[in-house]
Amino acid sequence: MHRVVTIDGPAGAGKSTVARLLAGRLGWRFLDTGAMYRVVTLAALRGGVDLEDAGALDRLAGGLDASFPPGLAVLNGEDVSAAIRDVAVTRASRFIADCAAVRDRLVAWQRAFAESDDVVTEGRDQGTIVFPDAFRKFFVTASEVERARRRHRELVAKGQDVTLDAVLDDQRARDARDASRAIAPMRAADDAETVDTTGLSIDDVVDLLIRKVLSAP
Repeated sequence: MHRVVTIDGPAGAGKSTVARLLAGRLGWRFLDTGAMYRVVTLAALRGGVDLEDAGALDRLAGGLDASFPPGLAVLNGEDVSAAIRDVAVTRASRFIADCAAVRDRLVAWQRAFAESDDVVTEGRDQGTIVFPDAFRKFFVTASEVERARRRHRELVAKGQDVTLDAVLDDQRARDARDASRAIAPMRAADDAETVDTTGLSIDDVVDLLIRKVLSAP
């Protein structure tokens, strides 16, 4: 396996943007694990699959034609990069994350992704489950209000009519589910370094992480 830097943390902490930019600065590949879960979720919603039927979800995931070129998510030849960020997909993705069989498949996809290149990956279980022997591990977080504001700005910029209070409520519910999930709960790996991005710009965070990565033995 090549070198892997894991960036875990809660929704809205900026880990996806930071991981993408960090990968670009390092010249490594970026692995957006959330896009994988969202692609399965979108396919399930479009196919009318019962989100609580683990067997049906596993069969669906096993038959998907999905790929993840840089910056894109492609499902059955269609660019679904925007569609997978819809609020309905976000809310339904918890069923995919809670499905052990699908999660096992996606963990295998993620490990395969890192077999041929150095990778910066982000998610909620990258340092604890998927890449326990990663080169460097970070847990990126921020205050819940700042995280909600970031997500709200992102959704409004995409034309979605949603209030900050609604985003904050969804985020709190998601944080609670992610932390209490029986399968791969969200937590910092024992050997991960926590980075609080509250009050920091994206560039500040990327600069901080790249110094830490390049200084690693």
